[in-house]
Amino acid sequence: MNYTVVIPAAGQGKRMNAGKNKQWIELDGKPLIAHTMTVFEEDPWCEKMILSINEKEQSLFQELVSKGRFQKQVQLVAGGAERQHSVHEGLKAASDAELVLIHDGARPFVEQERIHELVKKAMETGAAILAVPLKDTVKKGSNGIVDETVDRASLWAVQTPQAFRLPIVLDAHETAAKRKDLGTDDASLVENMGHPVSIVEGDYTNIKLTTVHDILFAKAILAERKRK
Repeated sequence: MNYTVVIPAAGQGKRMNAGKNKQWIELDGKPLIAHTMTVFEEDPWCEKMILSINEKEQSLFQELVSKGRFQKQVQLVAGGAERQHSVHEGLKAASDAELVLIHDGARPFVEQERIHELVKKAMETGAAILAVPLKDTVKKGSNGIVDETVDRASLWAVQTPQAFRLPIVLDAHETAAKRKDLGTDDASLVENMGHPVSIVEGDYTNIKLTTVHDILFAKAILAERKRK
């Protein structure tokens, strides 16, 4: 069950306050994006990686790919102003793929077993996401006052990768582009087209590095994996 993965990596990560694209923050001696790419380099089901990047960082990414000596095919495409635009450009470059995964460049800890479960479900249903049940109590509020406590039994925190048969997700992105709609994630665009999206339970260590505090969790995860 082979797939192509699109990795949007053009964002500047303003919430990280790193003064640069957070993909270049180093973890254990190598850039964050290199950790993420290694996940797919080591997965025999992955045929190709497509990175949507900021054109100003073209030479940096070319050097990364060259030094990393990746055996998988890696294609760099120019991203857009928003993550959704970057993903769309990546999808257009994946024209020969049957199944495509979309994965955050700043989410380096997804495990191969979860990816394979996701791929199997997406091949079966056409669209699937990784997600974990919410652990915290959730409340809706306004003006600093709780309006209601939400039943979390049916609530999920969504992760990536998200997996789709290419025609389904490409049509969703192209429709959104024509309507100038921005979705909260790629699955939401597919949902807007009326296509059901299946849920595959993920893992709580599959974190996205968004703020400085996430770096602490990332280091802890790396340390734990080294001990195993």
